[in-house]
Amino acid sequence: MESNLKNVLVISFGFLLLFTAYGGLQSLQSSLHSEEGLGVASLSVIYAALILSSMFLPPILIKKLGCKWTIAGSMCCYITYSLGNFYASWYTLIPTSIILGLGGAPLWSAKCTYLTIAGNLYAQKAGKIGRDVINQYFGLFFLIFQSSGVWGNLISSLIFGQTTTTVAEVSEEDLMCCGAYDCMTNATTNTTASSGPTKTLIYILLGVYTGSGVIAVLLIALFLDQIKANQAESETEKMQTQSFWSTFLATFQHLKDKRQCLLIPLTMYSGFEQAFLAGDYTKAYVTCALGIHFVGYVMISFSAANSFCSLFFGKVSQFTGRKALFALAAITNLACIIALLLWNPHPNQLAVFFIFPALWGLADAIWQTQTNALYGVLFEKHKEAAFANYRLWESLGFVIAFGYSTFLHVYVKLYIVMAVLVVAIVMYGALEYLEAKDLPGTPTTVKEEITGSVVQQTRL
Repeated sequence: MESNLKNVLVISFGFLLLFTAYGGLQSLQSSLHSEEGLGVASLSVIYAALILSSMFLPPILIKKLGCKWTIAGSMCCYITYSLGNFYASWYTLIPTSIILGLGGAPLWSAKCTYLTIAGNLYAQKAGKIGRDVINQYFGLFFLIFQSSGVWGNLISSLIFGQTTTTVAEVSEEDLMCCGAYDCMTNATTNTTASSGPTKTLIYILLGVYTGSGVIAVLLIALFLDQIKANQAESETEKMQTQSFWSTFLATFQHLKDKRQCLLIPLTMYSGFEQAFLAGDYTKAYVTCALGIHFVGYVMISFSAANSFCSLFFGKVSQFTGRKALFALAAITNLACIIALLLWNPHPNQLAVFFIFPALWGLADAIWQTQTNALYGVLFEKHKEAAFANYRLWESLGFVIAFGYSTFLHVYVKLYIVMAVLVVAIVMYGALEYLEAKDLPGTPTTVKEEITGSVVQQTRL
């Protein structure tokens, strides 16, 4: 038990260090590299590469390198993105974004495979049920991993807070270009420059993030035990038989199921809403009105609310059912969108900047946990193809939202997010109607939904 627990902790803290860097850097991209939309373009490329990577790379790398070295190698892909930000340009950020995206899917697949094998091995020795041990391991992993959003954003705000300029220097004329009806000019860029960090502070932050990633790799390389080839073989064989063409075909053959088709807008909405908060809210509202050093603090409220609500709604779902939770998330997001359309951000309204991401985190916790659980419940016999579709459509939502971010006014993007939300809820309602019609009198399968708090969809 001590050896297995040590390995789980090593993986958990390795991911904590790695995503402390990446998570904080992702929140800053639209503000740090706003010229010609370079920052959000790099994020769009990351998720496009992730789609391709998830189709064929994980089983191949895990079989060739093993779980330990697949994790370590994939982590190095994340470090290249931090290095690319030192001299940010189209020739550095885009190639490193592709490298990160290609490493994302093998990283998470190897982690899941390792924890699954470790849990089963310990369960066999201790005479316990493998599923229960695996759930404990994943629960411990996410307990540690989810705090990365807090630490990454806290580091950026503390470092950028060393700047000597104040938000009082932002003129009322510049503030008119903040919010939903942004001017689509250099006003936001000028505001950012006047209240933003110096090059020295940016390099210090990137140095800290890069160092955090390097420590994560060393932690895995030095302290994580390699799983014996014969122990990992059975797991990788399952993955290998479904690699590339078989997985590719199974993913799209699964679209023959009308329930999967009805879930596409809901799954894509998860990408749209996360992309808006990370790419547009941070730039057009927070950075524009308060300065880039406030982005980290504001995003901490999102991460904290998301983590707490993920655990809370995972437990509450057994009493409320998923329909009530989806309704709560939709109403919360819709209210936030309408309020963001009407609100003119001003430094005097400091608390409001934190309320929106906190409410957004509440809604996102429901989208993540309950949508994952819904896929597991509806497609129990075809989980691999179902979750491949989940990754595909959510990632496509990220790609589209980050892709158009540079070319549209914020209010147009808010209307797009609202439209996708409305379509998603209507299609979800049709799905629930079909389920109730096919299974009259059957109680909601909420026990499976509880797993949503553990199956928290991994965020790149």
